[in-house]
Amino acid sequence: MKGKKVSELLEKYEYSGIGYKPFLIRPGWQVAKLNYMPEQGIGNISKIDVHFKTDEAFILVSGTAILIVATIEDEEAIFHCEKMVGGITYNIPKNTWHNIAMKEDAEVIIVEKDNTHIGDYAFRQLNDDEKLKLDELIQTAM
Repeated sequence: MKGKKVSELLEKYEYSGIGYKPFLIRPGWQVAKLNYMPEQGIGNISKIDVHFKTDEAFILVSGTAILIVATIEDEEAIFHCEKMVGGITYNIPKNTWHNIAMKEDAEVIIVEKDNTHIGDYAFRQLNDDEKLKLDELIQTAM
């Protein structure tokens, strides 16, 4: 048989566990998968995060997920929510506060700068009023 084997030409990755898992990391970029976990559940979002060195692209593979973006004005989070549609790539520019609320059937692919999960992030805990407002917006977006 001439040429290379398929296993030398094609890599396959899958992740069916709970939560976030980077699985394809190359110099300059990485691909991860986010599967439902309780902290990402509808009604359970208690924080938002931001990346300083990278945009972050989200692609809904299956299920229901609501993408959350926010600005901070006078120390208060102002939220915008969008129900994700399968096959659409959503980009969150660097320095944008965000999170994702998911139903138990949700699976999302994430593409971002390599090793973002190791340290290019900050979290902001939501206060009770912000959580309430966010939960209402998520329900409206669904």
